[in-house]
Amino acid sequence: MNKEIINFRKDLEKDLTQHRFEHSLGVEYTSACLAIVHGADVTAARIAGLLHDCAKCVPDDEQIRIMEKAGQPPLQEEYDDHSLLHAKCGAVLARDKFGIDDEDILNAIRFHTVGRPNMSLLEKIVYIADFMEPNRKDLIIMDGVRHAAFIDIDQTLLWIMEGVLSFVKQKGLVPAPSGLAAYEYYKNQIKIDESLRNWRKD
Repeated sequence: MNKEIINFRKDLEKDLTQHRFEHSLGVEYTSACLAIVHGADVTAARIAGLLHDCAKCVPDDEQIRIMEKAGQPPLQEEYDDHSLLHAKCGAVLARDKFGIDDEDILNAIRFHTVGRPNMSLLEKIVYIADFMEPNRKDLIIMDGVRHAAFIDIDQTLLWIMEGVLSFVKQKGLVPAPSGLAAYEYYKNQIKIDESLRNWRKD
């Protein structure tokens, strides 16, 4: 096994709660599986998946301080919803603490929460893996998403974005502008394949 990944795991286990660490292992595993199927770099997918939540257990005020020190202050939507802070902060920590200099890996961490227009293959993989890794609660669409993800990654990306926006609106919350921009971009790029969405597990 990649020694670098082993060391990352050891550090993360100290930094994260047990639940968050197990989730990170699940995203690492799922990202690797998706990378194999869709032709992405498997090691990069494992690293991005493993480190995607490396800032999740850092206190909010410390996350803001880290981002500001790095010259990447939070957007207004991140000040408004602190649950969004950890993605951008995680990219900073991945670079400065874990020594990651691959910009695609850093972007996969940076945009794994709300996405963005014109995401790279690796960014899509980590976004999707974060949603559907084996430890996630079984939502109504989960079986379908897990099936579709290994067939058409763009269809799956759009489906998840739709689901997230619908959930946010049902809760009476305002969607993050970045997430809304990503959804609008892919909604105009991708024609929905109803056969994938109508798939049912026997």
